[in-house]
Amino acid sequence: MRPPVDSSPVPPVARIDAKASATVVAPRARGGGDGPFYAALDLGTNNCRLLVATPRHRGFRVVDAFSRIVRLGEGIGATGRLAEAAMVRAIEALKICATKLADRDIAGARLIATEACRAASNGDEFVERVRDETGLVLEIVSQETEARLAVAGCASLVDLTASGAILFDIGGGSSELVWIDLTPFADGKRHRMTDHLRTWMSLPVGVVNVSERHGGHSVTAEQFAAMIAEVAPLLDDFPEAAALDRAVAAGSVHLLGTSGTVTTLAGVHLKLPRYDRRRVDGTWLADREVGDLVASLVAMDHAARVANPCIGSERADLVLAGCAILEAIRRRWPCARLRVADRGLREGMLVEMMGADGVWRPRSGRRSGDRLDD
Repeated sequence: MRPPVDSSPVPPVARIDAKASATVVAPRARGGGDGPFYAALDLGTNNCRLLVATPRHRGFRVVDAFSRIVRLGEGIGATGRLAEAAMVRAIEALKICATKLADRDIAGARLIATEACRAASNGDEFVERVRDETGLVLEIVSQETEARLAVAGCASLVDLTASGAILFDIGGGSSELVWIDLTPFADGKRHRMTDHLRTWMSLPVGVVNVSERHGGHSVTAEQFAAMIAEVAPLLDDFPEAAALDRAVAAGSVHLLGTSGTVTTLAGVHLKLPRYDRRRVDGTWLADREVGDLVASLVAMDHAARVANPCIGSERADLVLAGCAILEAIRRRWPCARLRVADRGLREGMLVEMMGADGVWRPRSGRRSGDRLDD
């Protein structure tokens, strides 16, 4: 049975509590007539990411960004709790985000935490600590909301000539999988991409917990196969799996990946001397190219992965776990093409907030939120 689609309205603007910490000051307006400014923060199991943007045309322009690997979920699989060192790392990153938010007069903000805080027995305590020490009020979102936001953020990268797409987001502690079904609606009208979300599931596997169970530093071919074998049976429980099997077999469904795993693969494929988001975002990879890239990374030792400018030391022990999750998805649903998205939850939050505020003037034949001008 297909899970219900979350159609709830965008929550109220997140509160930035300036009284909670001396590190947060009252927002001040910038000169130059810029704005309005919107902010989206995503605190995941592995990363802390912030985008600040202003509406532009039918999308938005990013005016500030921040990203740091904090490994908030490190060790949670063994203890069920967020570790002190991990919380300290995350709070230090969030203090930087708080300063960035205080630098602008923010018209709307949404600050979310995902799997690590959902799963940890002390997740709510951590959220309170964040409020006390940074002034930021985090919202622990559901898996369903996470899936919807991923679709909203990646809408413009779906090939509208296809019959659909399988969107996957390989996170640190979980991975979201969404079937976007582009079958036309009976009313004949164009709809938002989130309206095409047919069904979804959240897998309890991500790069952090899989690498902790199987290893990430020195990974043999046998260990990599064991990672894939752990993930593969989980996909059998995907809602409407048989219907998706038939759609994929027809040959007009493509994969759409949004995560550090696929952006890393694209950077390696493009042989970039340093990671370049503008070249990676939207890249198409053929199925054979994806297989060759995964094989090449599995063949690398840890030092070689560290030395690669699109992997580096922070991802070297996690990227193979992500590749194993990707391989399980590819083997279950073999699609001819994969599109790479260097965008996701933050972009989805920005699109939803701006759409709810009506900052884009309606234009015939265009769907609000389907284009990002960042």
